[in-house]
Amino acid sequence: MNEMIRTATADDAESVTALTRQSYSKWVPLIGREPLPMTTDHAAHIRDHRTDLLFVGNELVALVETIQCYDHILIENVAVATNFQKRGYGRKMVAYVEQLALEAGLGVVKLYTNSKFEENLRLYNSLGYKIERKEAFNGGISVHMLKQLV
Repeated sequence: MNEMIRTATADDAESVTALTRQSYSKWVPLIGREPLPMTTDHAAHIRDHRTDLLFVGNELVALVETIQCYDHILIENVAVATNFQKRGYGRKMVAYVEQLALEAGLGVVKLYTNSKFEENLRLYNSLGYKIERKEAFNGGISVHMLKQLV
């Protein structure tokens, strides 16, 4: 099928919220609350930062929300539709952000995840992300990671 990535517009906020909520719902039983991306105002993020959407055909299958800082890009959220997980779409969105960083002349991509999300930690480690720091957050531990781009 045909894949396409495009930048989200205000009209996409509802779809971004729905995909994110679906994608992160599996973590609720593990941490006993909704993960932060499930409660985020995605319309505001689309307005104030950047959200990119990956479509397969006409179906939204993945997204990445980013914030460009002076010396790096921060990945705020990577979400993949439940029925499209384990197919490399999360990896594709992270690689897309790395390319955006290089095009912007930035040599670092940063992200963070919950320490209990071992699947995410393994994925990011396999993609070359190293732990920068850990900090208490919202009753858990947030693991901040970064990758120096070549």
